[in-house]
Amino acid sequence: MPRAKTTVASRKRRKKILKAAKGYWGGKKNLLKTAKEAVEKGMQYSYRDRRVKKREFRKLWIIRINAAVRPYGLSYSRFIHLLDKKEIGINRKVLADLAVSDPIAFQKIVESVQKA
Repeated sequence: MPRAKTTVASRKRRKKILKAAKGYWGGKKNLLKTAKEAVEKGMQYSYRDRRVKKREFRKLWIIRINAAVRPYGLSYSRFIHLLDKKEIGINRKVLADLAVSDPIAFQKIVESVQKA
């Protein structure tokens, strides 16, 4: 049986790490050990931040809705309470988008809620 050499597999492992570290600063892009550490850390951050991104967007939507309802004499929490009371099932993402892109439609929603 012929002797199995691991040069192709080991080179492939190294290239995979160095390719993932492309664009990093200093030795992190071309030294194997530091590149491996940097890539692993980056993967940890990306895993964590996929969850953090959802929180950040929800905060942004709340800020936009709050800013949009203030001129009508409402606060964010009061507006959401009135929406629930009227059983209007529009989520925060859509409300924030309406507040930014279509203020007239948002105004109609606020007026329909204020009549309660």
